[in-house]
Amino acid sequence: MLSTRTHRALSLEGARQLADAALAEARRRNGTVAAAVVDPEGGLILFQCMDGTQPASQDIAILKARTAARMRRPTRTLEDSAAAGRPGFLSLPGMLLLEGGVPVRVEGELVGALGISGMTSAEDGVIAAAALAAVGATG
Repeated sequence: MLSTRTHRALSLEGARQLADAALAEARRRNGTVAAAVVDPEGGLILFQCMDGTQPASQDIAILKARTAARMRRPTRTLEDSAAAGRPGFLSLPGMLLLEGGVPVRVEGELVGALGISGMTSAEDGVIAAAALAAVGATG
């Protein structure tokens, strides 16, 4: 019999909880954002966009989430690496090195990622971190 792997991933309900927490934090900060939640491989589970969010944020949120999932680290870490003199990170296909993408871990296991876009990158990162904390997950 062929060997297979088993891994945990966010459910649709879990993705909703995470995105709802992010949008609530954006509202609290009087901002508008797009929120994307992906599985551990970067497949889109859920996308939500608040009214008034700039259109480009739709694609950016999804790319931030996919980057965080596939690289298994916050997009801020990758952005910092590129800024610190590792320009090779800039040539990674399909990756976006802007703060606001975070991996989602439950009990230490990667179960997906969250991408936020619509405010400054630093604010997007704060919103993503607040959403993780609100649902009891880590990055």
